[in-house]
Amino acid sequence: MKLLTEIPMPPQQHNQIDYNSKIMLFGSCFSENISAKFKYFKFQSRVNPFGILFQPLAIENLITHAINEKVYSDGDVFFQNEQWHCFDAHSQLSSASKEELLDDLNNQIKLTHQQINEASNIIITLGTAWVYREIETDTIVANCHKVPQKQFLKELLSVDTITESLQAIIALVKSVNPNVSCLFTVSPIRHIKDGFVENMQSKAHLIAAIHKVVEPRHQNYYFPSYEILMDELRDYRYYAEDMIHPNQTAIDYIWEKFQNVWISGTTSNTMDEVETIQKGLQHKPFNSASEAHQKFLQKLEDKKAKLRAEFPHIIF
Repeated sequence: MKLLTEIPMPPQQHNQIDYNSKIMLFGSCFSENISAKFKYFKFQSRVNPFGILFQPLAIENLITHAINEKVYSDGDVFFQNEQWHCFDAHSQLSSASKEELLDDLNNQIKLTHQQINEASNIIITLGTAWVYREIETDTIVANCHKVPQKQFLKELLSVDTITESLQAIIALVKSVNPNVSCLFTVSPIRHIKDGFVENMQSKAHLIAAIHKVVEPRHQNYYFPSYEILMDELRDYRYYAEDMIHPNQTAIDYIWEKFQNVWISGTTSNTMDEVETIQKGLQHKPFNSASEAHQKFLQKLEDKKAKLRAEFPHIIF
């Protein structure tokens, strides 16, 4: 008996991810969830150099600045609530020191420039089509940093505007890295603060725009994270206590679907070996000084060394 309706997703024939792939992830909170899976299994991946970015124009802005190697200076940051902030970045980069913030921004730009050039796969997760425009500068910001609401106008990006932004992202990335694979997805996290109807409208704009740029022949793809949670799982037992974010069961389920489609079957043995070591490292012995535990630790070290010999980037 089937207790859910599954979305058919055959494995990709090309551009699958393996342990030689270099993966960059940009976007909303859900990109962090998937990145955590890549990190756990020791793939070569980097996520959100400017912190979580929810909307497409913010991601386009970061990629543009990274490719052009923008240098952030005093005019790009501001002081608010005893912290220095940048409207281009998430508050996790904010700092009590202006110099520290500028150093972090410029270091991340340099790293992102290098990583975009080297990436084999770029994964972009869009969270919302709602944006905030600073009235004084007539500029759409990535994060308001709790600046008073009266200084912004709230706008819903049109499908055409989002499409143009995604086309710009693809063109920018492929201007320096023509062989990169671009994978788009929509976060299943609902932005209820915008309103229930407004959230659905926002997600609809994102999905419609993405499907205007998806073209497998040009290595531009779509993965239905949003649809899996909405249509396959369809139950509040797959949500965290806030009833907005997917819980770990849902994240694991979507990752399994992603793995079946996008992770090369040739990596399964290596992933199993990595997971064995990860679980071993989390093991808490009854007697850490016992001979049995010392043998156990030595076996773990042997397994680590074997993996490192084949994949030098794998470090536990």
